[in-house]
Formats: sequence, structure tokens, C-alpha cells
Amino acid sequence: MDKKTLLNILTERYPALESCIDEIEAAADSIINCYQNGGKLLICGNGGSAADADHIVGELLKSFSKNRPVQAGFADDLKGVSPERGELLSEKLERGLPAISLNSHAALISAISNDIGGDFIYAQQVLGYGNKEDILIGITTSGNSQNIIDAAITAKAKGLKVIGLTGETGGNLKEYCDVSIRVPSAITPVVQEYHLPVYHILCQIVEHHFY
Repeated sequence: MDKKTLLNILTERYPALESCIDEIEAAADSIINCYQNGGKLLICGNGGSAADADHIVGELLKSFSKNRPVQAGFADDLKGVSPERGELLSEKLERGLPAISLNSHAALISAISNDIGGDFIYAQQVLGYGNKEDILIGITTSGNSQNIIDAAITAKAKGLKVIGLTGETGGNLKEYCDVSIRVPSAITPVVQEYHLPVYHILCQIVEHHFY
């Protein structure tokens, strides 16, 4: 399905999201452009939004709604390294879109929190991982989570694009976003309920574009 069809499906199921459909489309285009230029996604959030960051990575790094068999040339390379295991790997592995959940590194996060400070757990990782072709996706229902804002400031300083996924005000994060997706609620559980279909459709649009 093409992008417009997928976006229409989204608004049919969630009419309230019509208010941010232009931003969702812009975010999808930015992510596609990022991958076309050899970039990756860095994604972060706190609490339930941290779980959302992990969820997004899971949809991108392997198949989501479409099959993604490895390319024939790579299948041959696998078999060339190990005829037996390479055959199995070529059948089982799927092409992935590179994405890193910054909240999934417990030892690193504890070290940053202890040695530098809790507000900097994501900014430090953006400094280490980030390249100008990349995108940071910051997820915060209020838009005011300081560790997400500091990550966005660091990302902008390094030349990354920033996509914010927030509640209706956008909070302070919106000041540092290239695209600010503000779902129409300020109630945390409602915002989180809206975030899931938004990032699902982003993943689907990107997947359908490349596969």
C-alpha cells in the first residue's frame, strides 16, 4: 500500500489523529530520507514511552507487516562462508532498518546516571552514536522530560534531525524538533494510546516504501 492509503486507514480508525496527519506524513518522509542516506534512528523515552521506543525498534529491525527476505547476493555470501548454516541463515534472516532504543542499555544508563547525572542518559548516547544522517525520535507525553530535551539539543548540535512524539502542547521539546507530532490529548494514558497507532503507521509507511 502507498503512503496516502496507509494514512487514510489511520484516520478512518482514529479520526482524532487527523489534526496531526501532516506531521505524521512529514515524519515518515524524513525517516525514509534518513534510511536512503545511510542513516539510522535513535529512539528514547521514559516509562511507557521507553517501552514504545523498544516497540518501534522491534518493528523496524525485522519484518513488521511485509516479508523482508535477504537479498540473493547476501544469501550467496552466507552460503559461501558456511554452506550448511548459511543455507539456514539465508532462509531465516530478514532485512532490517537500523534503529537503536537508547533506553535499553541498563549498564550504560546506570553508569551515566551515576557518573554524570540522570538528565544526561540519552544526550550522552546521542553524542556517541549520532551522525548527521541520523534521526532522533524523542517520545514524551508532556514534551517536558528533561532527558529527552537534552538529547534533542545534543542531536541538533550534531546535525541530526529530531522528531518529537508528544501530547497536544508539545511542551518544551517542540522548540528543538524538525517535526513535532502532537497527538490531541494532554492526559498521559490517552496520549500513549494515540502514540501506538502513530508509530505503527510510520513503521508501515517506511516498510512499504523499502520492501
